[in-house]
Amino acid sequence: MSKKLMWCALALCGAISSGVYANEAAVRQGVLAKFPKMTVDTVSKTPFQGIYEVVLDGQIYYTDEKVSYMFSGSLIDMRGREPRNLTQEASNKMASSALAKSTDLAVKRVKGSGKRVIYTFEDPNCGYCKELQKELVKLNDVTIYTFLWPILSPDSMDKSKAIWCSKDRARTWEDHMIKGAALTGKRDCDTSAIEKNQRLAQRFNLRGTPAVYLASGEQIGGFVPAAQLEAALAGTR
Repeated sequence: MSKKLMWCALALCGAISSGVYANEAAVRQGVLAKFPKMTVDTVSKTPFQGIYEVVLDGQIYYTDEKVSYMFSGSLIDMRGREPRNLTQEASNKMASSALAKSTDLAVKRVKGSGKRVIYTFEDPNCGYCKELQKELVKLNDVTIYTFLWPILSPDSMDKSKAIWCSKDRARTWEDHMIKGAALTGKRDCDTSAIEKNQRLAQRFNLRGTPAVYLASGEQIGGFVPAAQLEAALAGTR
């Protein structure tokens, strides 16, 4: 390719790119004008002409270039041999990023090499969460990040604070959830992580505990037996 043609190609790519960004910026401004009290996380062009994906306060919506219409739901790409749920893919990607960035807010337990990762949202008063622990301890080579989310009982917050303020959070959590050990420790440490977990759960639109996520950001259910967890981790479900 001659230098002249190469520069023309680069100029064309630049013009197309700047046009895309300009459109995305215009859509962002249009959404902000209609929802001034909400946060526009991202705006991106979908593969379909004139349709944009808007992440508004953590939720995925779609709109046209002029923000004349807005809709929620699953956007399915039917062009390949197998349908692709683009909305679910985007949602999983967002969840994966948010969870990975929030590990300092979670009780961390490492089994074996810890090379595989599971995230859970749990309440210390949740019966199904206690049953889940019996399944989680059967797993090997996994790191489990548990976000304390006290929503079930009046003393759920008090118990969550006791777990978070303990010297060994992982052991305290398992002793309480599996063995029924009383929580007698202090509650006077910095427990702002628990409040942040509540906002994270709201962002994911969670409705109850437990909630289990893979590193990919895919939510695989609430109470999940060990065999099903292994299959999910291996990608063989």
